[in-house]
Amino acid sequence: MILPVYLYGQPVLRKQAQELDSNYPELDTLIKNMFETMYASDGVGLAAPQIGLSIKLIVIDGSPMGEDFPECKDFKKILINPEITEFGGEKSSTEEGCLSLPGIHESVQRPSQIKIKYLDEKMEPQEEVLTGFAARIVQHEYDHLEGKMFIDHISPIRKQLIKSKLNNIIKGKVRCSYRTKLLSK
Repeated sequence: MILPVYLYGQPVLRKQAQELDSNYPELDTLIKNMFETMYASDGVGLAAPQIGLSIKLIVIDGSPMGEDFPECKDFKKILINPEITEFGGEKSSTEEGCLSLPGIHESVQRPSQIKIKYLDEKMEPQEEVLTGFAARIVQHEYDHLEGKMFIDHISPIRKQLIKSKLNNIIKGKVRCSYRTKLLSK
């Protein structure tokens, strides 16, 4: 089932997400629905707060980026209760966009390497080091679990320049090719 993507202004996008356990109701169905929603929205990652759930769950499929970024080839993950334990490598700036911020793309500086611990879909503990664009995708989605968005990493001047676009999203004056959930008045 394709779920609505919550847009900028929704309070759930600014909340610290809660951990979940293996007793979470219909977790397999939720994961399947998140992937379906992400694909229908042409995204490469989706965090649970973006569908209105304040839980620590991320789905990623970076495969469409594999031609430009070899580290993303076959990069499909389910991250439950992820924790970035280390940041490393050089920082680089790359343009990012977000399903919750339609029409906004800004250059964001992030470390090029991370170490992350998480549970997979079988609730098995995993730990790995990610680099390049794969690391960027995870950092972007991980921010959603912390109540942050990529615009929190841009300069105050850049934020001022996109203020009218942000206000338009809040007011519902935005067009998306995917199902969305606007801020309720």
